[in-house]
Amino acid sequence: MGLLRKILYPFSILYGEITAIRNKFYNKGVLKSVSFKIPTIVVGNLSVGGTGKTPQVEYLVRLLQDEYNVAILSRGYKRSTKGFKVADTMTTVSDIGDEPMQYFTKFKRVIVAVDADRVHGIEELSKLKNAPEIILLDDAFQHRKVEAGLNILLTSYGNLYVDDKMLPSGNLREKIEGADRAQIIIITKCPAELNEHQQFEITKKLKIELHQTVFFSTIKYGNEIIGRRGKLPIHELSNFEILLVTGIANTGPLTSFLKDQDLLFQHLKFADHYNFTKKDHLKINKSYSKIKAEKKLILTTEKDYVRSFTGKDNFYYLPIETEIIDHKEDFNKLIKKYVGQSSRNS
Repeated sequence: MGLLRKILYPFSILYGEITAIRNKFYNKGVLKSVSFKIPTIVVGNLSVGGTGKTPQVEYLVRLLQDEYNVAILSRGYKRSTKGFKVADTMTTVSDIGDEPMQYFTKFKRVIVAVDADRVHGIEELSKLKNAPEIILLDDAFQHRKVEAGLNILLTSYGNLYVDDKMLPSGNLREKIEGADRAQIIIITKCPAELNEHQQFEITKKLKIELHQTVFFSTIKYGNEIIGRRGKLPIHELSNFEILLVTGIANTGPLTSFLKDQDLLFQHLKFADHYNFTKKDHLKINKSYSKIKAEKKLILTTEKDYVRSFTGKDNFYYLPIETEIIDHKEDFNKLIKKYVGQSSRNS
């Protein structure tokens, strides 16, 4: 443990106890949770960012959107608006936040809404003329006011929640006992070649309960990058020098992928959910102009592209998807079984 984390450790103990008391009040019914007839699936984590919630929500959308009218409800992190808002053609990133805007841009048949009060958000969605048949709650694992029908907890292969510590000396929002609320636990960002024995060892380390099922997923990168000028196949990028610009929590998998492709790049790294200022754009342009290669481009993540760089010349993003390792059909059946049963009972 580093010096700073050692200094902050007493505050982590205090924060852990506060969140534990809050959870105990919810578990005992002192604080009330609200359940809904409509199927609700929470996708969340115990830590602060970097576990792959956005691609996992998108996976669920692709799985369900052909059979159900799906809505995604997010808090709308760092948005400029307040209260409940449904995305429409006039909506901007500032109105709803980067992740909801990414969902709205990508999935034309899906309702995308934001509300910090998830109970109120679900109630408002239910009043719509085209009311959803299922609601995906993005990053709501700690939002105990809603008693979701199904909780999916994500933890990153490179930083399992059992190896982490409470904020501020670590990255956990609550104690690891909170994982017991999840019916499904997904270890994300795994090496694609992770074998059954390695999966078993990780599962054993998590000490899962009888009501829980563990799955493993990996990141699947697209075969081409996308920008205002069109698309470029990944294999053609070997002819380019790349300026990588990111504002996400965990850039490790992306930079590893680019290195595996033997691509030449330099990296400008900003904080998660970073709002790029005019000064930052000048810094990016200056770094780009210093690249003397005949062929060059700026590469960013889809989230950053939607937030700050849509339509800008020389900017491209690399799309990603979540891929379940080994037991994809089992995972899909588990999700569809819950939604189907809940829909019939509503």
